[in-house]
Amino acid sequence: MDYEPTSHTTPTRYRERARYDRDTVHRILDEALICHLGYLGDGRPVVLPTTHARVGETPYIHGSTGSGPMLAAKLAGLPVCVTTTLVDGLVLARSAMHHSLNYRSVVVMGTARLVDDPDEKRRAFDALLDHVRPGRAADCRPPNARELAATAVLALDLVEVSAKVRDGRVADDPEDIALPHWAGVVPLRLVAEPPQRAPDLDPATPLPDYLA
Repeated sequence: MDYEPTSHTTPTRYRERARYDRDTVHRILDEALICHLGYLGDGRPVVLPTTHARVGETPYIHGSTGSGPMLAAKLAGLPVCVTTTLVDGLVLARSAMHHSLNYRSVVVMGTARLVDDPDEKRRAFDALLDHVRPGRAADCRPPNARELAATAVLALDLVEVSAKVRDGRVADDPEDIALPHWAGVVPLRLVAEPPQRAPDLDPATPLPDYLA
């Protein structure tokens, strides 16, 4: 079942790139390591980078209990716009106008709530850790009461949401095809390099399977 497009999630340009199917939205949210949280703070727009994790139809967003959005959400919920973007390639055209990026992005709009249920908050923390690297939540010390109190989590249901995808070639104008400029796509991908041990790590501590 697809998400229902709304006036907020229907792009005004390149509508053919919009996606509303759950699989596309979930894949982008799950692959992206950070999101950007947009909200109004003291009447001014604010956008903050932070980490997130999706559990079913609910993305959880990490923050500090003393931060602006968390304090605002504690009072009566917080209208937000959450975005994630993955860049898959540089599109180099013969003309300056037609340079672009291949990308996948998601925009989620709605009213975020502060997670205050202790069990839900712990599940959200586990999801945030496992989003960084699956299996990590079970392979570290869980947060204590002081750390739980110092950290806040926002929850935002996937209701008003859309993805946008460009995955194509160069789109030069016909009259520019003969120009003597290189044109094409430079693919990009995020690659993990070999893990680097902490200097004070016990040498007998093995590398976990999820990092091998």
